[in-house]
Amino acid sequence: MDKKHLELMLERVKQHPSPRAQLEQYTTPSTIAADALYLALGLGDIVECKVADLGCGTGILAIGAKVLGAAEAVGVDIDSDAIEIAKSNAEELDVNVRFEQMSVLKFEEECDTAIQNPPFGAQKKHADVPFITKALAISPVVYSFHLTKTEDFITKEADLLGARITHTVEYKFPIPHTYPFHKKKVKHFEVTLFRLEGRKYD
Repeated sequence: MDKKHLELMLERVKQHPSPRAQLEQYTTPSTIAADALYLALGLGDIVECKVADLGCGTGILAIGAKVLGAAEAVGVDIDSDAIEIAKSNAEELDVNVRFEQMSVLKFEEECDTAIQNPPFGAQKKHADVPFITKALAISPVVYSFHLTKTEDFITKEADLLGARITHTVEYKFPIPHTYPFHKKKVKHFEVTLFRLEGRKYD
């Protein structure tokens, strides 16, 4: 499946009807999800790999990974409502993805690739750090979205964890009016996708 068709397919993934602010639940746009997945595909990190989507929300990245040829795709999220919607999305799109309702900190399965769009830390400072730590603990390759302005911090965290950043891609990430404290219909954030290689490559 080419990138455009993947994007169109991922547009059919239903969003969370009642996202929770404390979990910073935002939908990854299908255009950005498709682009990130195609980067991973081109670098050999999807086909015949076990791919984990940590903090999977309604499943867009896990579903996309499986469509592109992952041997196994598993999505993990603490929110039971998100997991139920993710399961429904996979079923409606006829994609075989396993979803687990738990904290990502409790997920212990080794994978070939982890891909994630963690909380940016707007509600709780550095809320994305446990996601990076867990992803690098279970996988030698990690794709992770973070605010571009935190790049120096992410670089330092990666170094502390024995990882290195191999690729970065910048996006304008649209966040629609989702919570009562939002003042604009849509606000765009500068977000960077980081590809990291961890200790298992040493």
